[in-house]
Amino acid sequence: MKDIESRTDLEVFTRAFYTRLLNDERVNYIFTDIAKIDLESHLPKITDFWELSMFHTGPYHNNPMHVHMELNDKEQLTSEHFDVWLGHFNDTVDELFEGANAEKIKTRALSIATIMKIKVSAH
Repeated sequence: MKDIESRTDLEVFTRAFYTRLLNDERVNYIFTDIAKIDLESHLPKITDFWELSMFHTGPYHNNPMHVHMELNDKEQLTSEHFDVWLGHFNDTVDELFEGANAEKIKTRALSIATIMKIKVSAH
């Protein structure tokens, strides 16, 4: 297996990751019914976010915390939601990649999930 080395790798990852999320009844309704995401327009934005986070490149300029706080106002995001998200994130990375960047993206995801969990619970 190879490491995460490019935007193309992140595109493969995000598609596989969101396929897992959308097939999990514990969280899929948040994306489909609450956020009402259009997957094909959402995936490039998520890929932009991870490209910026991993490689310090890419056009991402949104505030993900703000987006998730607005989402939390519509549907309370629970610790279980974050745990499910993180579990699928790590499983997808481990299924597709191995190496320093694979470990780095999982560490970043844990940090992001932890911060978001704290902020939405205090909101």
